[in-house]
Amino acid sequence: MAVASHLRRIREVLIATYPLLLVAAVWEAATQGGLVRPIFLPPLSSVIASFPDLVRSGEIVEPLLVSMYRAAAGLAIAMIAGVSLGFMMARIRWIKWLFEPLIALSFPSPKVAFLPIFILWFGIDHLSKIALVVSTCIFPFIIAAEAGARTVPRVQLWAADMMGTSRMTTLWKIILPASLPSLMSGMRIAVPFALVSTFTAEMIAGGGGLGGGLVYAQRFFETITVFALLLVMIVIGYLIDLLVLGLRHRVLRWHQA
Repeated sequence: MAVASHLRRIREVLIATYPLLLVAAVWEAATQGGLVRPIFLPPLSSVIASFPDLVRSGEIVEPLLVSMYRAAAGLAIAMIAGVSLGFMMARIRWIKWLFEPLIALSFPSPKVAFLPIFILWFGIDHLSKIALVVSTCIFPFIIAAEAGARTVPRVQLWAADMMGTSRMTTLWKIILPASLPSLMSGMRIAVPFALVSTFTAEMIAGGGGLGGGLVYAQRFFETITVFALLLVMIVIGYLIDLLVLGLRHRVLRWHQA
């Protein structure tokens, strides 16, 4: 049994890392075979070999922490505001009537176009990036929360009201648990949005972070540094997505897909 469990775990790891291994193999083969000039695409082995120097010089760890702070702060604000509004839209008719046209208008709009306004209002440091993340990620949470809250049978809500259950207790004990599958799906959509918005804002507006470091390295044709930072972005996004999937599996053990 122990051997079978060990083999199954190895198989799961290989399946999870297969896309990254495939990209790495194609990348290294194309560069080592002379299909692409190193100034445009350096070998993956050279990029990986540059990591110790980049870490020691502070070109990876500090920008990564800055970017993660901006993405996490914006995601947290979007989750709190979006879930609250989504639940209210599902329960209170006039709030749905008021906000639904605004959401339908704002959701498809290109959020990065608002970055100059956020910079004008909040400057080029953290707040403008966080504001862009919030404006991008709030909509998946609103839609997921409203859809999840509407899955609660009305009979359960009527029964809770008849027994004198307060609205807050109904929210925490009935609506929130029933909405968790939808909310976890909304989170998996919002997390990549948060990372992409953060990196894009840093590339456009500067102010540090991985995106700002990447653009700075590109200006001086430091191609290896550019691809090292790009590789960090890809790996971080992939690992966070795996983390969200693991959290979903742990939280929703009771939920049958």
